[in-house]
Amino acid sequence: MTRSDPFPLIRSVGLDGMLVTFADTMTERSNRAALAFRGALHEAGWEGVVESSTSLASAYLRFDPLCLSHAEVQARLAALLAERDWYAAPLPSGRKLWRVPTVYGTDLAPQLEDAAAAAGLDVDEAVRRLGQSRVRVLTIGFAPGQPYLGPLAPEFDIPRLQQLTPMVPEGALVCAIRQLIVFAGPTPTGWRHIGQTAFRCFRPGMEPTFALNPGDEMVFEPIERVELDHIRAHNEDGTGGAKVEEIAA
Repeated sequence: MTRSDPFPLIRSVGLDGMLVTFADTMTERSNRAALAFRGALHEAGWEGVVESSTSLASAYLRFDPLCLSHAEVQARLAALLAERDWYAAPLPSGRKLWRVPTVYGTDLAPQLEDAAAAAGLDVDEAVRRLGQSRVRVLTIGFAPGQPYLGPLAPEFDIPRLQQLTPMVPEGALVCAIRQLIVFAGPTPTGWRHIGQTAFRCFRPGMEPTFALNPGDEMVFEPIERVELDHIRAHNEDGTGGAKVEEIAA
């Protein structure tokens, strides 16, 4: 980090919020820092803090201004930042690895071929690389429980579409800018629809309602369509046939 580097940067957000930003773009290091710092905030358990969360490269803290002043919160955040190199910090404990059965291509995910071409790969090689990629839940957003996942290898730094796809279904796996998303519900998108799962990110009436947490990891393992049909017929728990395991600290 150079002296001219403004990050990490502490800023006020309205009357009751503070934002700690680790970069102006998402990288593995900046996302790691945001997740690790937010984990430390949670463990600190400061009285007067209402909630904390992360975005791709920032950690957010909301507090009760009747209990804590902006100056006091800023001082505490600065002191916590000074404790270590957050860009190299270990990720929080309690994370999970999800291996999600995924149909790539076919009429279920018709933009795989286009995505492969944009990455400079043939379809089989694209599926091989995507199916072996272990990606992190960088943040949850846009829709309830919906993950932004990455970073993928540099060849998948492909642009968004010029025009929106009118609708993709729940469980759609889409790709752009070295990231994947599993959609929590039917939605239009400018990202390329490359795979289809039966995984439900948002599960109203179930516990937990959100399947994933920031810092979890996912692998989208290729299967045939007949296997997905079977999974969909027996998907009472909403996992879409995923295997899940704890990630060792």
